[in-house]
Amino acid sequence: MPPGVTIKTVAQAVGVSPSTVSNAYNKPDQLSAALRERIMTAAQELGYAGPDASARALRSGRAGSVGVLFTDKLAYAFSDPYAVGFLAGLAEVAEDFATSLLLMPLSSSDTQAGTTAVQQAAIDAAAIFCVAGSHPALETLKTRGVPMVSTDRGDHPELSWVAIDEEAAAAAIGRHLARLGHKDLVVLVDNAQAAGIQPVELTIEEVGYTDCELRIRGLRSAMPDARIRLISGGHNAIASGRAGAEWVLDSQDRPTAIVGLSDVLALGAMEAMQTRGLVPGRDLTVVGFDDIPAAETSGLTTIRQPIKDKGRTVGRILLDPAATDQTVLLPTELVVRTSSGPAPRD
Repeated sequence: MPPGVTIKTVAQAVGVSPSTVSNAYNKPDQLSAALRERIMTAAQELGYAGPDASARALRSGRAGSVGVLFTDKLAYAFSDPYAVGFLAGLAEVAEDFATSLLLMPLSSSDTQAGTTAVQQAAIDAAAIFCVAGSHPALETLKTRGVPMVSTDRGDHPELSWVAIDEEAAAAAIGRHLARLGHKDLVVLVDNAQAAGIQPVELTIEEVGYTDCELRIRGLRSAMPDARIRLISGGHNAIASGRAGAEWVLDSQDRPTAIVGLSDVLALGAMEAMQTRGLVPGRDLTVVGFDDIPAAETSGLTTIRQPIKDKGRTVGRILLDPAATDQTVLLPTELVVRTSSGPAPRD
């Protein structure tokens, strides 16, 4: 837009008021077709691009967008199958309400940058997707009065969430493994480090994500006599699952079962087994969590959760005035496939 060209410039050129020019963009039904055509032609000749979006949002009190907060790099939203499914469901509802989505990755190491971005973001509401409850950006949203819906279940009366019973779902995995005779498990957990790093063993206090902690507690409750080790090879990616599984498969202390706290991690473990000539379900059991499309084709035993419905439900709570439920608990199901089998006999 040429310097100095404003809505008043266009109004003067056409001989109308600035509010009439504004209506040509924002309320075209209030003008005759001929008048609107005159205004738009003059605007084009003068190089006027239209009213400033941020100023319009400030006046109307609505930005027309929902922020989607997640703790990972931006590419994660387009590459992780779980994230893709969730965003697809959320986008369906956002489209119905003429609302856009603003993806906002929050660094777990540079929390100040994420908090500043959230403070400045022009958003009407926020979907909190896989963000640690302690991240300061969440407090910033609360201070701003931005409505939030989390994918983590919480007990605070003012917290809105759409979640599953993580602990009960993981307990179903534990009971399944116990029936098969497994007493030695490795649980693959993601962390904030790069995918495929040198694996590390964690305590539950070091995990840092509410959903993962609950899944670990569910496994332990169903298998109180089992040895359960927590291993992480980086953030939620196949390379991380592969690295973690390689570490335990090549050790002298191999478990009888590997549980990935996501299907992506479990699929990485299956890749590590394949390169070593091991067959999932025969030589060692592998179980995942989520039931992404690749789980079925790989024969992965897993917990099925309604990923896309979770995104849709978050969107309805945030955007649909008719939505009355502020907390929604979605169902899960243990899906048994060929990757799980009896524990090998000593």
